Formats: sequence, C-alpha cells, structure tokens
Amino acid sequence: MASLSTIHHLKPSSILKPPQDYRFKTRPTFHHFNNRSLSLNSVLSSSTETEPQIPQTVDRFWQWLKDEGILSSKTPVKPGIGPEGLGLVATRDIPRNGVVLEVPRKFWINPDAAATSDIGSLCSGLKPWISVALLLLRERLKGDDSKWKYYLDVLPQGTDSTIYWSQEELLEIQGTQLLSTTLSIKEYVKNEFLNVEKEIILPNKQLFPLPITLDDFFWAFGMLRSRAFSRIRNQNLVIIPFADLINHSMKVTTEDHAHEVRGAAGLFSWDYLFQIRSPLSLKAGEQVFIQYDLNKSSADMALDYGFIELENTSRNGFTLTLEISESDQFFEDKLDIAEMNGLGESAYFDIKDGQQALQTEMLQYLRLLALGGTDAFLLESIFRNQLWGFLELPVSRANEELICQVVRSACKSALAGYHTSIEEDEKLIEEGNLSSRLAVAVGVRRGEKKVLQQIDDIFRERESELDFLEYYQERRLKDLGLVGEQGDIIFWEPK
Repeated sequence: MASLSTIHHLKPSSILKPPQDYRFKTRPTFHHFNNRSLSLNSVLSSSTETEPQIPQTVDRFWQWLKDEGILSSKTPVKPGIGPEGLGLVATRDIPRNGVVLEVPRKFWINPDAAATSDIGSLCSGLKPWISVALLLLRERLKGDDSKWKYYLDVLPQGTDSTIYWSQEELLEIQGTQLLSTTLSIKEYVKNEFLNVEKEIILPNKQLFPLPITLDDFFWAFGMLRSRAFSRIRNQNLVIIPFADLINHSMKVTTEDHAHEVRGAAGLFSWDYLFQIRSPLSLKAGEQVFIQYDLNKSSADMALDYGFIELENTSRNGFTLTLEISESDQFFEDKLDIAEMNGLGESAYFDIKDGQQALQTEMLQYLRLLALGGTDAFLLESIFRNQLWGFLELPVSRANEELICQVVRSACKSALAGYHTSIEEDEKLIEEGNLSSRLAVAVGVRRGEKKVLQQIDDIFRERESELDFLEYYQERRLKDLGLVGEQGDIIFWEPK
C-alpha cells in the first residue's frame, strides 16, 4: 500500500490497489443478476422454434408459484427468454410504477429462514451469508423434500462472475484491480469453507450426508452475490424467489422499484410481501427490467453479476488506496488526525471516469501523508483541531509537488501492468464478436486504464500550476496582515 508520510518513505508503486475488505456484503440497494437461469444457448439448442421454448424446470417452477398462491390472475407477467437470458415478460400493459409481483415473507430465503430450518441450531454465531449459503446447500441436498425444490431447480450452475473464471480467462484481466479483488475473494471464500467444513459440515453428516465441496460452496456464494436483495425492513441479505428473475437494464435510471408491504399471503392470512413495481411503462410482450445498482462500477458488476454495461463509461472506476506507513516518524500524530476526521490508517477513494475534480477529503489525506520536513510543525498539538481545515488547500510547494510526483509515478506503474493498451481494447470492442467473458475483461481493463490516465492528467496539470498556487505560509501572512497588495511581505520596524 502507499506510504506518503515523508519523502523517505514513499512507495509510489503500491499506492493504487483494491480495498482490502473482502467480507461478503451487499450494497444498500436491491441486488440481482441477469442470465439467472439456463443459458440462452442451451435453451435455443433444444428448440427449432423461432422463439426459444421455456425449459420444463421453469414451467414446473411457474406451476409451483401458482400452487402456492404467489401467482394469480392479476399477475401481469410470464417467463420469457431474451438476449439477457431468462426473464419476465409483460402479459398486458403495465403502467409505470404498476405492481409486477408480490412474494410473501414465508418464501424468502434469508438468515431468519436458516435459523428456523433444520440447520438452525448450527447457524448461531455464523456470518449471515454463511448461514444462508448453508441453507441453500442443505435444501439442495434434500431434493424433492425441499420447500424450495422448484426454485432451486431453475438456479444456474454458475454465472459469468469472475469468481468462476478459469486461469486462462483470468489472464485477460491481468494487471486490473478486478483480478486482485477476485483472487482475494476466492481466497476468502476458500478459508471460510474450510472452517465451515471442519466445524459444521463434517460433524453433522445426518444433515449433510453427501460431500459438500469447495465448488458447491462457491456456487452458493455466487448465488447470494448475484441474487440477494438488501435493506428490506432491516434485512441485509435475502433472496426472493420469482422476484430475482427480473433482468437489469441501463435504461432504468432509478432504484425505487422494490417495496415491502403488508398484504394478503393466502386466503385467510396476512403477512409482509416483497413487492416489485415497474420503473418503466410497458406494453404487453415487453420484458420487465429494473436497475440493479446505480453506484456499482464495471468491476463491481463483473464480480457480482458477470456482465458489464460496455458502452456506459460512467461505470468505469479505479480505487485509490492510501495508507499511513507505520515506519513514518509521525505515524501516531497522522493516525490521530485521520481518526479525528473519520478516516484511519488506510483510506479508499473511488475515482470515476469523467470525474473532473478530485474529492477534497482525498487531497486532505494525501497532504497529511506527505507532511514532513519543514511542514512537520503543523503536526504539533497546538494545530491538532485546525489542521484538517488547513489541508483543504495546498500546504507548501514541496508537499504538493511530492503528491503529484508520487501519484503520477503510481499511475504509470499501474498502467504498465496491463498487457494491452486502451487503443487495442477499443479496437477489440469495435470489431465485436467477443464472448461474454472476454467482453467483460476488455471492458473492465479499458475502463481502469482510462481512469488511471485521467488521474495522471489531473496531477500533471496540477504540477504545471505549482508556481501559481497559494500555500499555507502565504495565507497565514495574509491573515495577519503582513502581505501587501502586490504580494510583498510587510516588515514592521520599531519607531
């Protein structure tokens, strides 16, 4: 990681890294994944009809939804297959904000469902995602006896998420933060599996009579990562069968489509219902779409769902990772200042494609890390409560120049780690005919490089302005009235 504490401790080659928090977590929005069921190719190959036939597993799932009262004559959708894979198609016109579906709480797959299942006693103290992953695996082992059998039957064996890529495929994202994050997540999941296998699976063969492999665990992890909704009445992780068939579209620009309402959950019962409303006005025959997450970068989309919006450059991003070096002689002072202002020993800043200005907080943190030499007096306790405000503006020429040099050096080092240029990637995209995974690889690496180039351009321009910036000492003298109108220092002589 970066160490920008003093000139002697700079490590420009290690500034630009992915965040190191690889715990399973969902965003504060509703998560989904397209191509959720069978691959389009497998469906097309089984039919000679103009329109692909719905697989029998989906037909059986649909019948189960009817039998359980989840579907009714009022339900305005049916299963359909399009370029995105299996999805939901309107059977009649649906107005914008019209109800598409409702699913009672008793069919949700979440930590509460795990706690009340036959593995509930084993889930106490487990991470929520692990308890739900074990529930999926346990229910799959139960086969016909599973409450969710027909739902489990339509789940894919995997997705195009980078966690499922082969070593050869991963070479296509060489040098990217996506590769680093993917490998770290795979290592994290593997370690969690080994612990769960030792503590839960192997000692309870009556519940897990057949072997559960690492691949099985990755399957469950991938299903959660791609299909889970979050933030439903404090539910941070929940799969909603039926609702998770809806595909993503970039033309949907809002996320206000999922709601929890109180309603009928049968002939004589009421419960909480998960409700989806269409964000678009639809004609009969059109596919229902939602927005999975407006804030995800292309790398996030690739990791979670296995696809990206190739033409949407606003999702291109790069995470700048900064860290206060423990070898910095002012480590304790800098850490104290960072923590006083809501940061820590490490800080992560997401830079987006087209972002013209850098976050003020990032520049403050950079200047803090670079403080040293003649600027070190600002770390004294007398300035402790004021320093963060001082750091909103340039401290000294040496401090600002150091920041520019180190960040630019880090950008160049990172760009050298890719095996293709931006121009080569754009040519591949223009030529087309890319496989789904290669399209993801080319799109992500192109996006990362464009943002790195953008960061380098910003700091190159800042370097050219160093002689014209106003620094702390000049501002301080002005505040004291010791600088004249022409910028000359006023000396007061005794009478």
